Amino acid sequence: MKKLFASLAVAAAILVAPAPAAAANPYERGPAPTNASIEASRGSFAIAQTTVARTSRFGGGTIYYPTSTTAGTFGAVAISPGFTATQSSVAWLGPRLASQGFVVITINTLSTLDQPDSRGTQLLAALDYLTGQSTVRTRIDAARLGVMGHSMGGGGSLAAARTRPALQAAVPMTPWHGTKSWGTVRVPTMIIGAENDTVAPVTSHSEPFYTSMSSAPDKAYLEVNNASHSAPTEGGNVTVAKYALSWLKRFIDNDTRYDQFLCPAPTGSTIQEYRATCPHA
Repeated sequence: MKKLFASLAVAAAILVAPAPAAAANPYERGPAPTNASIEASRGSFAIAQTTVARTSRFGGGTIYYPTSTTAGTFGAVAISPGFTATQSSVAWLGPRLASQGFVVITINTLSTLDQPDSRGTQLLAALDYLTGQSTVRTRIDAARLGVMGHSMGGGGSLAAARTRPALQAAVPMTPWHGTKSWGTVRVPTMIIGAENDTVAPVTSHSEPFYTSMSSAPDKAYLEVNNASHSAPTEGGNVTVAKYALSWLKRFIDNDTRYDQFLCPAPTGSTIQEYRATCPHA
């Protein structure tokens, strides 16, 4: 009888015991974000950089990376410049994003005149280099990768997302591409447009790109108020930086702490328009 009571007691204890807490996200990097932290020019990670020589697959570039490995591996992002431009036009994003907990490569393209699809292929080649050959490859989680780009580089990031659906995030910035429909893109994508863009007007580029992405599990369209096509190349453009960072954190790092900056829709004097599907859990 005593054994029976003991068994019943154990069973009752199991029934009333609280369920174990959900495991913390293993990909979170850095402290809990605030509006001040995502607007800051540097995050909490000390960083270093190294140059990459031109290869047969992309035009070389610069890698920015956190120096400490105590937090574990990091997600990685490749960024392409636009038509006639070099990596210097997007270089400001390298240290800014790396110091928030990413490995970042800003690339030169094989030719400054390369078209968007070629830039997309080169972005993917740069990611493959990062994870397979670079001196920082052991710092990278090859399953957590993203792409960004400006102008034709932005169109290239769309092309890369279409080609490689395993990517975790894409951020085309004032993107230009002759293709207007991106219904096969399955990568979470934030498109950043500019209200006064006369090179890639939002009505014929960013907006139809966003609208067409019927297969993307999550998408957002941010239009920067009173901004030109070159807004993403301006090192002080806090609006571009803070929302690109939040998108990369949310989808490359699965960090739901950044949901607060993406949904409900952000507003403010620097935002002309914002549309989005709120991030899914």
